[in-house]
Amino acid sequence: MEHGDTRGRTTDRPAPATHGDAATPDDGATRVPGQTRAPHVRGEHTHDGPGPRTVRRHSVRGQILEALRTALVGGELVPGEVYSAPVLAERFGVSATPVREAMQQLATEGAVEVVLNRGFRVTERTPRELAELAEVRALIEVPVMLRLARTVPAARWAELRPLAEATATAAARGDRAHYAEADRAFHRAVLSLAGNEQLLLIADDLHRRSQWPLVSAPATRHGELVADAAEHTALLDALVAQDLPVVSSLVREHFTGAQD
Repeated sequence: MEHGDTRGRTTDRPAPATHGDAATPDDGATRVPGQTRAPHVRGEHTHDGPGPRTVRRHSVRGQILEALRTALVGGELVPGEVYSAPVLAERFGVSATPVREAMQQLATEGAVEVVLNRGFRVTERTPRELAELAEVRALIEVPVMLRLARTVPAARWAELRPLAEATATAAARGDRAHYAEADRAFHRAVLSLAGNEQLLLIADDLHRRSQWPLVSAPATRHGELVADAAEHTALLDALVAQDLPVVSSLVREHFTGAQD
């Protein structure tokens, strides 16, 4: 549970001789960088990155989307900056089409906005927006978790311990991007016990939005990330004990006390 101008148009290497979308390989596969870490993209800059790996075409858009989401959480995509699809496509080693499609999805989620004839600007968010997201999340999740605390047997909560431990491991490494993924996985697992698919969709969207960085926000300190992760275990303990006041307090403070 964690809580526009383009700033540079130079490139670290000469631009390709062709214009428009990059060509795809003839072997039916497209090469994109490995995604254990956020892509190093900065506006119009291009950088060398981890070695590429081969994936089938149908999965490219989804992988690019997840890589861009990771870049948002990790601060690789900077609020207020404009990023063009062709330049990002060159960085990933794919055609511009899946990058545009992924960016359009991010636009529907509110992470970026379309800048005509230029690309996509990362949305500049404010502390007030974070506070509003925390309030809405609490309104949705607190009643659900209180109901689950009364009805779910202790053995089911025990099954979620590994997910809580995964957040602690990522926090201990100071890996904000992987922490964000583990955090969402933990929340989805808890809320899935309510058996409401619409609840999961809405809660996951709110959760993801709350993870995007603020304008000029300092990186979350290591100690804060570790403390935030520890709250997952504390929440499971309270759910097992059916301690409703503690469950309510933990969830509310968790949303407002950190940038998830």
